[in-house]
Amino acid sequence: MPPELYLILKALHLIAVIAWMAGMLYLPRLFVYHAQTQAGSDTSELFKRMEYRLLRYIMNPAMMVTLILGIILMVMGGYGTADKGVWIHVKILLVLMLCGVHGLFSFHRKQFYRDENKKDHAYFRKINELPTILMILIVFLVVLKPF
Repeated sequence: MPPELYLILKALHLIAVIAWMAGMLYLPRLFVYHAQTQAGSDTSELFKRMEYRLLRYIMNPAMMVTLILGIILMVMGGYGTADKGVWIHVKILLVLMLCGVHGLFSFHRKQFYRDENKKDHAYFRKINELPTILMILIVFLVVLKPF
């Protein structure tokens, strides 16, 4: 297998991560504003469309590409074995947590869609921090490989 292929896949993986994270940082901001609107209003209906499109057409595909390419890169790079360090296992755990946050955002989007949201804007301001914290931890693990 040509060595350039690994670098091309790595670049595509990073592009997918950036797209996924852009959505993970933007969607809860939409929720903050959506939580401050009247259910059924024109503004609420606009937020519903924006949230759906962001999740369906950007976040979900970007997450899938990120995960698929991440697995391919791990296999190609021989990661996951004890001699590569513990950091990769911690990274995998953090990525799974990020997927869980993605699922939580999807759950909230469906609640908004059905006009069943019970959370206020302050809640969404708080959960907006989750992807940022996980992203910072993952990047430091990948760059520093501390253990």
